Amino acid sequence: MEFIPNFQITPFIATKLLEIERHKEAIAILPITANVIASLRETARLITTHYSTQIEGNSLTEDEVKQIAQGKSGFPGRERDENEVKNYFSALEFVEEQLKQEVILSEKLVQNIHSLVFYGVKKQSQYRDGQNVIKDGKTKVIVYLPPEAVDVAPMMKALLQWANDQIKYEELPVPIIAALVHYQFATIHPYNDGNGRTARLVTTFILHKTGYGMKGIYSLEEYYAKNLNGYYDALTVGNSHNYYFGRAEADITSFIEYFTQGMAIAFQSVREKALGFNENEKTSGQIYQADRLRELRPQQRQVLSLFQMRKEVSLREIAEHIGINTRSTNNLLQKWMEQGFVKIENNSKKARTYVLDQQWEQVVLDKDIDNVSIEE
Repeated sequence: MEFIPNFQITPFIATKLLEIERHKEAIAILPITANVIASLRETARLITTHYSTQIEGNSLTEDEVKQIAQGKSGFPGRERDENEVKNYFSALEFVEEQLKQEVILSEKLVQNIHSLVFYGVKKQSQYRDGQNVIKDGKTKVIVYLPPEAVDVAPMMKALLQWANDQIKYEELPVPIIAALVHYQFATIHPYNDGNGRTARLVTTFILHKTGYGMKGIYSLEEYYAKNLNGYYDALTVGNSHNYYFGRAEADITSFIEYFTQGMAIAFQSVREKALGFNENEKTSGQIYQADRLRELRPQQRQVLSLFQMRKEVSLREIAEHIGINTRSTNNLLQKWMEQGFVKIENNSKKARTYVLDQQWEQVVLDKDIDNVSIEE
């Protein structure tokens, strides 16, 4: 049962693909520190979990999701919501682990993701063995009748084979591959419940595996949740709610437009956040450096500029740099070693040299040290 998607790359999609690449490249060359990445990644994980579960009706707030991530539990009357959040965190961690191990997209991977999302345990959850329906939450009218259970396994196999071929041969842009897999997964609806969350995690896996992971610092789920009607409208194509009466051959260009627009928005957002974090960290770093430098005496501050030029210096070089005799310099060095400012690197009497203690070496390594005000 071969998967043959029907779509067009419209001018709108082409524009969004260019935007995605532009933001991706801009983020790649930003001097983002490890601290900034860690902060953005943690924020993205919380946002992803909050919005992906919210789409399915979870009532926990973003702050409550954060509390759960920090180990707090006990939300009376909302145990199911709490478990959904915990399960989603587990599934996210599993996806991250699988990416590190460089596994490929497979039925086993999909089934493990679904099991973690829905049951909270890692096992190969089996596809549904009966018919399911999607109804309007308010009117209870059937809005979609997925394929029969007997067709689910061959359709999933065909989808994953198609996705792996596309990833291998790069015949389509990655965002389009991810969009098509997301759409087709929702179309097949292989499980009775948990399909949406699993589809979004599978999409995340594909994007990360193909170079669009951005170190895990963005979230598409926020876009879906804030454009939920657009999400469902984009998924609803064809002339009939029955899969066999038109949806299989339907043009799904509208969903690709929706998806690529979401990626462009998410990438732009994280680019702006990264710039903001960098500026804040730079300012904080300058304040920190100024505070540290104020701890030093004037002669120590003078010596810092010498250590900026070379990591290892001799007693004579220090004496000449601060303009005092070697005996006085030696006395200063003894005091500075007791204070943890410098330490001996080469202990030879004839060629003794000194280096900064590690904590002060880090201060010197800061390229903005010359711009830090150290006036009393």
